[in-house]
Amino acid sequence: MKVSAIIPAAGQGLRMGGDIPKQFLLLQGKPILHHTLAVFESCVDAVTLVVPEKELAVTRRQWTSGIVQQVIAGGAERQDSVAMGLRALDKDTDIVIVHDGVRPFVSPAIIKESISAARQFGAAVTAIPIRDTVKKSTADGWVQGSVDRENLWRMQTPQAFQYDLLCEAFEKATRDNYYGTDEGSLVEYLGRPVKIIAGSEWNIKITCRDDLALGEKIAVLLEPDPTTQ
Repeated sequence: MKVSAIIPAAGQGLRMGGDIPKQFLLLQGKPILHHTLAVFESCVDAVTLVVPEKELAVTRRQWTSGIVQQVIAGGAERQDSVAMGLRALDKDTDIVIVHDGVRPFVSPAIIKESISAARQFGAAVTAIPIRDTVKKSTADGWVQGSVDRENLWRMQTPQAFQYDLLCEAFEKATRDNYYGTDEGSLVEYLGRPVKIIAGSEWNIKITCRDDLALGEKIAVLLEPDPTTQ
């Protein structure tokens, strides 16, 4: 079974501020993207990395090695970038796993469970249950009421799919000019079931400076204890 990962890292990081895309900012002295890719080393056969057009040349020089078999330019939206990554994969791919380049704390166990679930069910998304009270509001910020949080989930990545199914989902989305918020929503739009597997509160997406500061704390907490090595 051939498992290929698409790592979309084509965002400009506007919410982070500064001139450096967020995926290349340093976390524990190394780019966030380095930490993300390191987890995938033992879990997949190949990685296709999708980056901003202006970062393409330098990223190819610095990152095309080991598990990263190709680096390509992304599109205007995340869905466009993943579609480009999907088209670039080898046709003998069995399972495609998509993961945000700025989620560096995903565990190998979650990646492997996602792959296993996709193999069994066709499509699998990682998520965590909503535990906070959820309110619905008006456009100008007045509470309209509470939303029952039972069976509500916050989506994360990785999301994993059988290759042919994901290709079919993207083809329909393209024909219908449909844009979803994640890959799982494209499979839903196709009318196919999607399995949820449990994610982790550690598996944060680093999109702003507060996230980066939190990431530094998480990295310390997750460091192996040298006394047990």
